[in-house]
Amino acid sequence: MATDAGRYLVLPGIVDLHGDAFERQLMPRPGVHFAAVPALLETDRQLLANGITTAYHGVTLSWEPGLRGIEAAREFLAALSAARPRLGADTRLHLRFECFNLDAVEEILSWIEAGRIDLLAFNEHTGSIDRDIKRGKLGEYLGRTRLDQTSFIGLFEQVCARCDAVPVAVARLAGAARKAAIPMASHDDDSPATRRHYRALGCHISEFPIDEDTARSAVEAGETIILGGPNVVRGGSHAARLSAIEAAEVGLCAALTSDYYYPALLQAAYILAGRGTLPFAECWALVSRNPARAAGLADRGEIAPARRADLILVDDSDPALPGVVASYVAGQLRYAAIAL
Repeated sequence: MATDAGRYLVLPGIVDLHGDAFERQLMPRPGVHFAAVPALLETDRQLLANGITTAYHGVTLSWEPGLRGIEAAREFLAALSAARPRLGADTRLHLRFECFNLDAVEEILSWIEAGRIDLLAFNEHTGSIDRDIKRGKLGEYLGRTRLDQTSFIGLFEQVCARCDAVPVAVARLAGAARKAAIPMASHDDDSPATRRHYRALGCHISEFPIDEDTARSAVEAGETIILGGPNVVRGGSHAARLSAIEAAEVGLCAALTSDYYYPALLQAAYILAGRGTLPFAECWALVSRNPARAAGLADRGEIAPARRADLILVDDSDPALPGVVASYVAGQLRYAAIAL
């Protein structure tokens, strides 16, 4: 289909390696659940309207019950398979494995063998949960697990008691992912030593490193650092960690991800370009070419011969409020805000 782009800018489609805003369609309020297939279809519309043509849904698989538990993950995988024929974006699975979730290891190994996982990340949040328990801030956990406070704390203590078995479980999963050539990431790396540990396992993506020293150790090893697009849009990390703007401008961020807010990637590229430190092409590479390369997707992320025609038309007549006019996936029009 030939389209006259007119005054609109034609750009490679956005590649989002970690987006979990779909959880709002699944559970828009604590304890309020909706069917997964309609939730995925609505999420797909949001992705395309924000220029995301390749989306890795970040599904957290925790030892917790509820929204991030094993039953929810099974339902999500089944729903993704059922919804795929109707999805416009190239939609993939980024499994975010909570390292203390030992009961799920065998099932995840079977998913890896069956080719159901496209990116595997290792999360370890017991430390932050322990701090929240001590501060009495458990509202988020109780809302998504539907446990009362006593039950949640009891479960947490049982999980932590098995800490000695965690390294073996992580090593098994990493070995299976290496064998299947699945890219791997470690999440919230808190020191160069932590980064070296995951590097040895084959995790060459550092997602949301805590500080500059950790990020620099990843860059020096030739690895990809991913930070959040919302971090750029908001002008800093909501958790008072590494600034994505500062990191990008000094070469400590290779890719941005939507994290919990799909509009952030389009906005972030324009915000960075507007600061004048980086040329627009480098800013756009943070949301397209670089994440594609990190995931091993050599067929997209730039406009060039022999690449997929994943393209978006952007109205940037007001650079402070850029808008996606149309999204094409593999050459097919999947979203249009105007008649084309």
